[in-house]
Amino acid sequence: MVESPNPNSPSRPLCIKYTRAPARHFSPPLPFSSLIISANPIEPKAMDKQGAGGDVEVPAGLGLTAAEYEQLRSTVDAHHRYAVGEGQCSSLLAQRIQAPPAAVWAIVRRFDCPQVYKHFIRSCALRPDPEAGDALRPGRLREVSVISGLPASTSTERLDLLDDAARVFGFSITGGEHRLRNYRSVTTVSELADPGICTVVLESYVVDVPDGNTEDDTRLFADTVIRLNLQKLKSVAEANAAAAASFDSVVPPPEPEE
Repeated sequence: MVESPNPNSPSRPLCIKYTRAPARHFSPPLPFSSLIISANPIEPKAMDKQGAGGDVEVPAGLGLTAAEYEQLRSTVDAHHRYAVGEGQCSSLLAQRIQAPPAAVWAIVRRFDCPQVYKHFIRSCALRPDPEAGDALRPGRLREVSVISGLPASTSTERLDLLDDAARVFGFSITGGEHRLRNYRSVTTVSELADPGICTVVLESYVVDVPDGNTEDDTRLFADTVIRLNLQKLKSVAEANAAAAASFDSVVPPPEPEE
């Protein structure tokens, strides 16, 4: 169960139901029926058009103000728009993090160790690449083992994009025992000018809708997993930033050279 960070805001139980189907369909029922997802981070709401410098339409449910979305619109246009075909669905999610963008990016870029902030991963191993060695670069593959209880057991994933300067990360699922076919995802780490909020992480994806499921079913499942991951990313990044700040406060600066 994930508690709402705001005790005064209502939380809604999330239930996912799938009818009995052959083995090729989602089975057994997903273990999210007892989760309570916070209503604060990305609660669906009406379009926010109160932007500075003109009307700004914020996608419903993104959880950003018009002013924040205006700062991020170029990032959304460049990295988070997809040509969604028939039988596919797509979504965009956001998470505010009170930590420096560099600290958040250091976690997100770890294609070799997603379990640092991603739930439901038992293990992850990079496939050997004699040319790349230990380097992370587009084209690298990883083998992910998923914990029991999910409609998946393994996932083969390819690193599609790793831009340290722009802080853009992308991967796609290329194989494995799971139901997310043709899944592609992009994550960006951006700094906002608003005081008190250092970083906003945007994560988007496009994926095929499995046979026997609806777009809403598929989007609800994927969005739930991503939201939980982004909440954990927030916790890990903010804890790391606090630890670094505490260390800096107790370590005296070096003596000036004479």
